[in-house]
Amino acid sequence: SIPAVILWPLLLTAVIYPFFTGANLYHLWAWTFAAVFIHVFVDIFNAYGTQALRPFSSKWVALGVINTFDPIIFGIHILGIIIWVLGADPGYTFLVMYATIVVYYLMRFKAKHRVMAEIRNKIPDATEIIIAPTMRFHQWRIAAMNEKQFFVGKAVNNEVEILDYFNRIPVPKTPVIEAAKKDKNLSAFLSFSPVYRWEVDEYTDFYEVRFIDLRYRSNGHYPFVAVVQLDCNLKPISSYTGWVFSEKKLRKKLSIIPS
Repeated sequence: SIPAVILWPLLLTAVIYPFFTGANLYHLWAWTFAAVFIHVFVDIFNAYGTQALRPFSSKWVALGVINTFDPIIFGIHILGIIIWVLGADPGYTFLVMYATIVVYYLMRFKAKHRVMAEIRNKIPDATEIIIAPTMRFHQWRIAAMNEKQFFVGKAVNNEVEILDYFNRIPVPKTPVIEAAKKDKNLSAFLSFSPVYRWEVDEYTDFYEVRFIDLRYRSNGHYPFVAVVQLDCNLKPISSYTGWVFSEKKLRKKLSIIPS
């Protein structure tokens, strides 16, 4: 949030300064503020994004051009550190390093724009398109929708391939789903995920509501989910939001085995 970006540097400066009383207090605050601001700013460029505009807006800001871990950016940093350790001037070294990274970001924006154009050709009636980066420069994950369907695919070297189709079925306002939406895990998922499908299963003594994010298809599996289990009186029993790569692990996290 905006208040956090302002307050964290003040707090950190107050904690650090007593250990380095000879330091210039203004410089210490300025560098700490730069560190916090850049951390939040860089998060905007990945697929997850950040709620950096709170308290004015709870919207997730995510430009989706850089993977959470980008090996090229990581490699550039390692190279810069090695050159510095070998005796190069740190100011010029890191100025060149970050200028190179800025150019790399611009290249990523251009690559994403080309993928977007290809998706528009394949799905001309798309109402929303989400393009998520991967660790590979020329490979992207795709989730899109029109009025009737969800589309899940990938782009490799600007070639778009649609891998899955799902009919868009509006989430009904049933007592089970409305009760599940009050759970903090599902509520967090719905504030974060713009493209998902849903399922409701009824077992002998409880209900299970599952929302599945369509942006992160991996080997035919959709690992990012939100699951809420409720008893027959619609009271929450267990819930989970996060990454799950097998049903067995999900059951373990929920600590309930369906009967």
